Amino acid sequence: MSEIPDAQWRDEPTDYDQTGKLPRLRATSTQSPTLGSLNITAAATDPELLDLPWDVALEFWPASALAALPRGISRHVVRFAHLGGSVIAVKETSEHVARHEYHMLRKLRRLDVPCVEPVAVISGRSSPEGEELDPVLVTRHLKFSLPYRALFSQTLRRDTLTRLIDAQALLLVRLHLIGFYWGDVSLSNTLFRRDAGAFAAYLVDAETGELYPELSVGQREYDLEIARVNIAGELMDLAEGGLIEEKVDPLATSELIMDSYRRLWSELTEKESFELGERWRVGARIRRLNDLGFDVEEYAIRAASDGTQIQLQPKVVDAGHHSRRLLRLTGLDAQQNQARRLLNDMDAYRVDNNPQLDEEFSAHLWVNEVFEPIVRAVPRDLSGKLEPAEVVHEVLEHRWYMSEREDRNVPMAEAVQSYIDDELRHRRDEAEIMLTADARTIGIDADSDYEST
Repeated sequence: MSEIPDAQWRDEPTDYDQTGKLPRLRATSTQSPTLGSLNITAAATDPELLDLPWDVALEFWPASALAALPRGISRHVVRFAHLGGSVIAVKETSEHVARHEYHMLRKLRRLDVPCVEPVAVISGRSSPEGEELDPVLVTRHLKFSLPYRALFSQTLRRDTLTRLIDAQALLLVRLHLIGFYWGDVSLSNTLFRRDAGAFAAYLVDAETGELYPELSVGQREYDLEIARVNIAGELMDLAEGGLIEEKVDPLATSELIMDSYRRLWSELTEKESFELGERWRVGARIRRLNDLGFDVEEYAIRAASDGTQIQLQPKVVDAGHHSRRLLRLTGLDAQQNQARRLLNDMDAYRVDNNPQLDEEFSAHLWVNEVFEPIVRAVPRDLSGKLEPAEVVHEVLEHRWYMSEREDRNVPMAEAVQSYIDDELRHRRDEAEIMLTADARTIGIDADSDYEST
């Protein structure tokens, strides 16, 4: 391990109740950092951080210190490095911006918002010659995630773009519900993970973000307009490079985020009026929200003064309904659509095999007899293709299509082997693609701002 005797470890900021930007620290003559003395702000002490060459400007880091990830155009110098068994992104920026983004990401993760994990802020860097170097923000790379340009090695199809934009809209709604104004919404500042035929979106750049008790309509609309303009520009760039279908209209496609966002926001927040005899619509509204992946923790019901109508408005909605139920029943952590697909199979398994059993016990049997055997059947050399929950989802889908095609109930073992041979073996490794990117993938990512995490 490199010896840095002057490295000082500091705990993360503890002003959890503070919203918005951190106050700028005004340097005084007694507060000036000593050159050569690292200041490390982190949630946990990770001694392996000290092995990295902090006395070298980031753009000149030696190849031996880097992970072989493609780098794109960014507002900042960014490099990727190995840290223990994970990969980290290191971004040079000002100390105020680094601390603000670290602070925001910590808050977002405590609020259970999908985003990258902040690792540390490191300041007080200097070269051996005494030249002061910029502070850095360190975040952890999200396994099995990809920037939108690297999702496909072939031309992006329209339906794929639509699913990406829907995932982006859902992420934006989740952020706005907790009072977070992003200020730089784009596909490039988002990572995507496969989620049972759809995508789950994760925020990777929070340096322009602000957290408020509640957002105004104007703040939400401005964030949405930023998203529309940025996505249109990104799609135009893809079209210029021949990376999306020719029939895709970048401007019209970018408008989809407006429609997707407004539909979801309306379902989650708007009042609904109905006749007194239609009380069943209360349960129907809650079930629709559950289907969207949200729990209703509180709602308000008001009767009109003449007693003929009722108004219903959800007061508190919390994303993660299906994931939380799956985690509670099985201990499995999965994306929303993955969790919903696995829960459906789990419920069908209970009906077919153990209808009299307690739900929790039947779920335990399903994990032992369905989920784990599928995961164990995947050869070790193919285990990096997809995350386990996505593999199980795809096996279940593959079995259903096989049974339909062959007009028989295909045994699970046969379906698993067919899926491995015909589907999985020909997929690229999504756990490793960013670590073993070929020239084409690097070219695809040439203009991505994803690396600004």
